[in-house]
Amino acid sequence: MRNLSVLVVIVTLFYSCSSDSNQEIINNTTEPNLIIKFKFNPTQERLNNFGEPAVISAGNAAQSPNFEKMSANYIEFAPTVNTLLGDGEIIFTGNETTQGGEVAIDFKNAIFAGDNETFLSIPLSQVSQGYYEWVRVSLAYQEGAINFLAENGNEYQGTLASFVGYNNYISSFNLNGSNIIVNENKLQGFWAFETLGLTIQGQAPEGATTVPNPLFNSSPVPQGSCVVTGSFENGLTITGSETSDIVVTFSFSTNNSFEWTEVNIDGKYEPSAGEQVVDMGLRGIIPSLSIE
Repeated sequence: MRNLSVLVVIVTLFYSCSSDSNQEIINNTTEPNLIIKFKFNPTQERLNNFGEPAVISAGNAAQSPNFEKMSANYIEFAPTVNTLLGDGEIIFTGNETTQGGEVAIDFKNAIFAGDNETFLSIPLSQVSQGYYEWVRVSLAYQEGAINFLAENGNEYQGTLASFVGYNNYISSFNLNGSNIIVNENKLQGFWAFETLGLTIQGQAPEGATTVPNPLFNSSPVPQGSCVVTGSFENGLTITGSETSDIVVTFSFSTNNSFEWTEVNIDGKYEPSAGEQVVDMGLRGIIPSLSIE
């Protein structure tokens, strides 16, 4: 009965609003590679949709999820602030399918990476020579732990799966040992939550996901695309004569990225009190370079 009461409590978690093992695309040739790594940073600056510093809105509270893994469906290097989405150097595009009707990300073939893990490795010879100042990453999936306060006064932890890609065909997926069957397309904002072996799922409102884009005025992205944009500190130059690997680490800001409206002003997420989730989007990206 305790488990059932907790499930009833968390049904309001987002009311308002296959393979799951980590994979990576690795190139095993002896020539120098471009290596893409992920980093999840809960202390990195928190940005809004315009790439500007953002505080938590009055009347709201937030927490930084402990993310286990993420997936991306698109990576592009852009040379200037005026480079439109799709006109830069596209270095990765994930699998898509029409099995669910409209074109959608094929989740069963998605690639995952955890914190400080490699997501992609390709020969540098496949990247066009040039200077790149910006990176654009279309995120598809996030999975991690969040805390919530139940009606019984106890605090619990659960596992949240957020499908933040533009459209997602999901046959099934495993969430902390629970198999969830979907077999259809789900738009950005579909979520599932597991705690104490019990699961619920739902759909966040359209437009509820923050997608930081400092190039909002010169190079906008379509709503619902989840293309996060950030700049290299000193740019990225590909000469074509590299002899060592170039490692680009995408540091994603998870700083208070899970946000809700407060009913009880205590900083704890309490769905039983009617506190509603308002945002689950990452809060920025900072790409950095190293030579290996």
